[in-house]
Amino acid sequence: MPIRRFLRASVPESRLEAVAREVVRRHDRRHDHRHDRRHDPRHESRRGHSVGVTPEAGVDEAEDQDGEGEGDGNEDRDGNGNGNGNGNGNGDRDAAPVDFECLDADNWLSVPFVVEDRWFVKVIADQHTFVHAVLTTGRNLGAFSAGTEGFFERFSTPLEMAEHELEATRQMREIGVDAPEPIEAFEHDGLGVVVLEFLPEFRTLDEIPAADVERFVPDLFGNLSRMHAAGLAHGDLRAENVLVAPDETGVETLYFIDATRVSRESGAADDATAYDLACALASLAPTIGPRAAVEGAAQFYSMEDLLAAREFLDFVNMRPDHDFESATVKGEIERAATEAVS
Repeated sequence: MPIRRFLRASVPESRLEAVAREVVRRHDRRHDHRHDRRHDPRHESRRGHSVGVTPEAGVDEAEDQDGEGEGDGNEDRDGNGNGNGNGNGNGDRDAAPVDFECLDADNWLSVPFVVEDRWFVKVIADQHTFVHAVLTTGRNLGAFSAGTEGFFERFSTPLEMAEHELEATRQMREIGVDAPEPIEAFEHDGLGVVVLEFLPEFRTLDEIPAADVERFVPDLFGNLSRMHAAGLAHGDLRAENVLVAPDETGVETLYFIDATRVSRESGAADDATAYDLACALASLAPTIGPRAAVEGAAQFYSMEDLLAAREFLDFVNMRPDHDFESATVKGEIERAATEAVS
């Protein structure tokens, strides 16, 4: 769509490359041994504000944020014993090419790309924050049309969006929901940046065969119900935000990504749960059929939950990223409710 192409082009490649270099500078373990000085990038630095850094990422051994390491000029930087350090500790790193590839994703709210086939990076600009605010207003109006208070919340800055995604991903993993490892969120030249584990060979839920989708139905509703039981909500569940990729043992696994911000007040949390469930049914129904989707949900949710989700189906169907027959799904929920009391 033109607006999405505009949003993607609004962050020039030169700025994306600068972010990619910063990610490598912060997290590439291959350079850790070259510097004696240590810095914890969880604290604010001259180059930007960094939060949520995990020790596993190796950033606790990254060079000083101001770039003034103690390179001695005699280190084996080219693999042949020919040192080319210039005394500032990062001259070769800034000059070396950085491998990054923008993903062909239909994304309104960030520019996603992969750095060195190791890090999944999302860059968020002011225009993405503005679009998120517009979408949030529209979604809250849709919630009103479903007879509830609006429960979607907006962000004030790109960094706030990045920090939220990092924290939401961490919270999902803490309760046992599979999600990419959260690494860091920071600000770079006015852009919000979130760095996550890159999942190679991933496919989105709508890219796998129907038989495989049906096999993953218990995992999808099981993970979603685990989030809701823990007081969390996804807020933007759709096929593109559910990935299938091999885990560390090679077993294909469902990963949740891109949770948005919703209110955690008691009434709003119940509405967000119903909305998530409606989105899950909308994502599955075109592939496995409405009946199989409803029956899968009924294994983890009460009939009361399904009836609450029914009230959101028309609203979900208005979203451009969902395409399903809401009347048919409603009919299956009503059929299941009738059978439950008979």
